[in-house]
Amino acid sequence: MEAKKVDLKAKPYYLSDEDIKWVEDTIAGMSLEEKIGQLFFNMGSSREEDYLKMTVNKYHIGGIRYNPATSEAVYEQNRILQENSKIPLIIACNTEAGGNGACVDGSLIGHPVKIGSTRNPKYAYEMGRMSNKEAAAIGCNLSFAPLSDIYYNWHNPVIGLRNFGNDPEQVAEMATQYMLGAHQNPGFCCAAKHFPGDGLDDRDQHIANSVNTFSCEEWDATFGKVYERLIENGLEAIMAGHIMQPAYTRYFNPDIKDEDIQPATLSPELIQGLLKGKLGFNGMVLTDASHMVGLTCRMKRSEVVPHAIAAGVDMFLFFNDMDEDFESMMNGYKSGLITEERLSDALHRILGLKAHMGLHKKAKTEIMPPKELLKEVIGCKEHKDMAKEISEKGTVLVKYLDKDVLPLTPEKYKKIMIVYVKGVEAGGMGALIHGGGSGKSPAERLKEKLEAKGFEVFIYESPLEKMKKQMAEGGKPDINLYFAGKDTISEFAARQDLIITLCDVAGGFQAVARPGWGMTKGGGEIPWYVHEVPVIALNMGHPTILVDMPQVRTFINAYDTNDQTMNVVVEKLVSGAESFVGEDPIDSFCGLWDTHF
Repeated sequence: MEAKKVDLKAKPYYLSDEDIKWVEDTIAGMSLEEKIGQLFFNMGSSREEDYLKMTVNKYHIGGIRYNPATSEAVYEQNRILQENSKIPLIIACNTEAGGNGACVDGSLIGHPVKIGSTRNPKYAYEMGRMSNKEAAAIGCNLSFAPLSDIYYNWHNPVIGLRNFGNDPEQVAEMATQYMLGAHQNPGFCCAAKHFPGDGLDDRDQHIANSVNTFSCEEWDATFGKVYERLIENGLEAIMAGHIMQPAYTRYFNPDIKDEDIQPATLSPELIQGLLKGKLGFNGMVLTDASHMVGLTCRMKRSEVVPHAIAAGVDMFLFFNDMDEDFESMMNGYKSGLITEERLSDALHRILGLKAHMGLHKKAKTEIMPPKELLKEVIGCKEHKDMAKEISEKGTVLVKYLDKDVLPLTPEKYKKIMIVYVKGVEAGGMGALIHGGGSGKSPAERLKEKLEAKGFEVFIYESPLEKMKKQMAEGGKPDINLYFAGKDTISEFAARQDLIITLCDVAGGFQAVARPGWGMTKGGGEIPWYVHEVPVIALNMGHPTILVDMPQVRTFINAYDTNDQTMNVVVEKLVSGAESFVGEDPIDSFCGLWDTHF
């Protein structure tokens, strides 16, 4: 398939003749090894100075994404990298929901689904601006955001919190506003993801195939609308997902066999035909992480590495073994799989983006911002205040059948029991994006905040867990422990006036996020007597878990466990139903009839 060559004077680069001369002169002065190295985005696994210097001096990497750390640690890492790299680096971060995607002490502004619940693009703009102001302060210059997926299928295990909703127009507008906000930070760029679009499949491309099943017409009206809007407004980069799109693959290659259809990362039909061709995207394309099974299941690793570039992708994420992957890419070029034209075009897009960032105009020691900015920007009051405002506008009273439950007052509900429900332990991105507080559990923090309002609060503890602790400490287990569900109902109802089931289920990968109920985790039964005692389900995590508690009559989506969010939720509980102004941006009822009553 014929490749469309980059135009560095056009959108999104807008380079001057002088800028283009730097790109051309730099490419002309590079060795073949340096050219091959520019195609790689490394995943930084060490912050040792010798390791960092080695990655830029031996492998000549074009960019890096790194493991989480404090702002000071990441700043120092980025300083060493930029000062020792012959060609300035693209340094990326995952600021999908806040500066916490750039450093662990960064601010969680609000998950995209929470932004969507405000129905106000202003908050997407501010999230993009603030998140990447923190990222820029530690030396990052590219966000792997905005998230541009559409949440059509509640079974989807990847984008539960990581989407602006299920309306293509809202997703297009909010993703664009996020990008425009990010652009308020000089030289900062965005890589939207995950092309051609997640949110349809039940499966997770981290561990299996993933397919966007829309027809060409359906895709144009949905995911296509999102990417068209972003491209029109100057999107610099796009992350290709390990997601197949059979309809458009067949459109550009009618004779292709089913078994030859590839995910976007390996598909010339989707990258050259659809993205760079039909959509006219002139920017840079990079792969999603190359260790995901949606990619590795397609062919040998030695073939995957060069085939991605040959298909039209410009940068490859990430090394597995550096020597091995570097050799595979080199062999792909020497064999002719990666043509001279394709290598040249990729290099022009990579260096063109660096010139667009203005990196070529700065001395190596001047690329990093002043370190003093860290204390001024990271986790600052302005960003925490914005997180609170988004919580005020975006917390959703999804279901409210018993209209007299709210507001909560000590006179009506003096004794409150909190049942703290977690999900399967979330690893990887799920843990990073969820949010948190002061070190105390969300249940403990909610208890303190309610007690400050005059309530008497206790946290339910499973009797089986209590017995386990007693036995572990060498004591005799108390078989008469309080066991909700084993007492008489009158005794159970007398112990509390109201129950808050606090759901803290992080949006994880590898399975649809579901609550880890007591019996399934060996913790014993939980109290679900919704007709004997009023029950409020306060969901501060994955947004679709109403499917696992259809019996609950009051259900609130708050999306994260930040202290700002916790404070807002408590104020709304004591203020009344009318204080909840957020609107459900997805179908939190999961399309099921029994979740409505």
